[in-house]
Amino acid sequence: MEYVNIFIKSIFIDNMIFAYFLGMCSYLAVSKTVKTGVGLGAAVIFVLGITVPINYLLENYVLKEGALAWLDPEFADVDLSFLSFIMFIAVIASMVQLVEMAVEKYAPALYGALGIFLPLIAVNCSILGGSLFMQERQYANIAEATVFGLGSGVGWFLAIVAIAAIREKIRYSKVPAPLRGLGITFIITGLMGMAFMSFMGIEL
Repeated sequence: MEYVNIFIKSIFIDNMIFAYFLGMCSYLAVSKTVKTGVGLGAAVIFVLGITVPINYLLENYVLKEGALAWLDPEFADVDLSFLSFIMFIAVIASMVQLVEMAVEKYAPALYGALGIFLPLIAVNCSILGGSLFMQERQYANIAEATVFGLGSGVGWFLAIVAIAAIREKIRYSKVPAPLRGLGITFIITGLMGMAFMSFMGIEL
């Protein structure tokens, strides 16, 4: 039940886009069509689902104070937590490189459509945010951290696919000239954020 709680909460209540506005650059730039939105969203799910548990292991068995005690009792006082940012980013960059290589090989059309925003997943703040939230919330085990990572990815996926579908439809709407493009997208994102706030009333 706890895993379901974490999964649902990370998708709807703690949504990376609508609750924290993390990863907005990619969200706005790649959401012009549903196809590219689905491609980038799937890549984000994969990267979050892989990097959050890896960074959980790194945090609990290498970085935080006393984490190296499993090597030798002499290392019980070692605290490498000041390296968290750089180590988390190194793991994320490595995984993104693997995703980029896979997409380029198996889906070259999608690779061309995503353009520069595929390698930019490495500096997408929602990816680093997932690892930092995991660190802050002190999950009990790697399974909880993995469920949180996957849920956060699914939440980001839903957000970008939803806005992409809406943006495809509003091309045929009479949007006032000053609001066309990013203007109306920001307004719709704000309204969707307010809609997602209603999930905060759910008791899990």
